[in-house]
Amino acid sequence: MSIGFRVLPVERRVPADLVKRAAQLPVANVSDAMNRMFAGGAALRPMHGGGVLAGPAVTVKARPGDNLMLHRALDIAEPGDVVVVDGGGDLTNALIGELMVAHAESRGLAGIVIFGAIRDAAAIRAGSFPVFAAGITHRGPYKDGPGEVNVPIAIDGMVIQPGDLILGDDDGLIAVNIDEADAVCAKAAAKHAAETEQMAKIRRGENPRAWVEETLKRLGCEGI
Repeated sequence: MSIGFRVLPVERRVPADLVKRAAQLPVANVSDAMNRMFAGGAALRPMHGGGVLAGPAVTVKARPGDNLMLHRALDIAEPGDVVVVDGGGDLTNALIGELMVAHAESRGLAGIVIFGAIRDAAAIRAGSFPVFAAGITHRGPYKDGPGEVNVPIAIDGMVIQPGDLILGDDDGLIAVNIDEADAVCAKAAAKHAAETEQMAKIRRGENPRAWVEETLKRLGCEGI
């Protein structure tokens, strides 16, 4: 086994009950709970027809334009896993298409994230299997390697370890470290509850924004 060309196991995964809890939370609230410091980048967008992405990460570090190790990851990932590929953000060649997505869905995976391009966009968009990617191209991939499975990767500065919690919705993608996921989700749930109450006040015609005036006064703003 050599560095740059190896397949490793996932030592531990974020628990299924925590994944279920996290899937009920807006990604924006999870981001808020992490002090808005982490994100998969604005380029990563949902390519499927709609639906939340949630599950533990199986990571792939691929050579740009090559999907050999992505095929291997799809074969060894467990039901509920999210295969996350660092393809360097390169959009020259698509790393997946509808056949690979169908294979992943048939194996019970929770979704695929490609920091790179996809193809067969219409077919993927017509389905509900979660796929996030940075772009689309008709040019297919090579299958020569090298690459690595289940090593630490980074997408636009967001570090992802195998087994970390991956969440995605229409606002984008975020990864939560496995050791911090429970605390982050609890904080995000509290934030979501507070925003739900705020929305209820708005709909009742109340003004829940007294903090604006208080902040302006604290900052010495004149004319308030």
